[in-house]
Amino acid sequence: MKIGNREFQTIGHTYIMGILNVTPDSFSDGGKWNDRDRALRHVEEMLAQGADIIDIGGESTRPGHRFVPEEEEIARVVPVIRAVKGAFDVPVSLDTYKSRVASAGIEAGADMINDVWGLKYEAGPESGRDMPDDGTGSEKESAMARVIADSGLPCCLMHNRKDTDYRDFVRDVVRNLEETLELAAQTGISREKIILDPGVGFAKSYEQNLEIIRRMGELGALGCPLLLGCSRKSVIGLTLDLPADQRLEGTLVTTVAGVLQGAMFVRVHDVRENVRAVRMAEAIWRPGLGGSAGA
Repeated sequence: MKIGNREFQTIGHTYIMGILNVTPDSFSDGGKWNDRDRALRHVEEMLAQGADIIDIGGESTRPGHRFVPEEEEIARVVPVIRAVKGAFDVPVSLDTYKSRVASAGIEAGADMINDVWGLKYEAGPESGRDMPDDGTGSEKESAMARVIADSGLPCCLMHNRKDTDYRDFVRDVVRNLEETLELAAQTGISREKIILDPGVGFAKSYEQNLEIIRRMGELGALGCPLLLGCSRKSVIGLTLDLPADQRLEGTLVTTVAGVLQGAMFVRVHDVRENVRAVRMAEAIWRPGLGGSAGA
């Protein structure tokens, strides 16, 4: 899969997506990188530590987060995307579920869209008016899908929904993701340009988060590579009874789980440590990659 000017293997190796939150209220690093110069220094640091792609987000998606209007989100992310692309030769992913923000980010140089609502967002999750989860796809075209299709860029589409009323949890997650893939197909997004994310921490109980991490490999049956994003999340905090800034070891375990289940990417805050975890896991379970894996 080509993202920016780099070719990524979709199977056989796990890459590191470094998180750059340009928000004042992210659950673990809010306010640390929402200054252009500090953001650039942090990107430089992540690249030196082995990040393969940088994921830039302008709105926190933590529980209870403040909804950010489109213009404010655009004002946060566009200058940073331009600065990162101007300073570094690295693929950039834009973490947004709003089509206007995605469009502005693409114009600024984003190489991929990372949509935590899997093309289903319309007027904000708090409105409850996301696309229907009835197995029929969409009653009208997804605006985000149209933006992505017209751009020709790859995308990461995450499992999310407005309720947790599951009948058969993993089967329902698969069905919801099939709906997302149908929305993509309706607008001409090539299946070869889609990465799927099981959505750890979104519309799932503590037990369900553990289960989807354990069984995420089953989503490979949908025919798309997978991204696992567990870094510092509450499922780790609840398990270990630790605050967000002390969840590194728990995150590393989830990264190894991602390697074992064939994840194409793990999305993380702590790049150096996760690169090392990937290298070690691949040395054991994917012989032949050697010490260069993850670099």
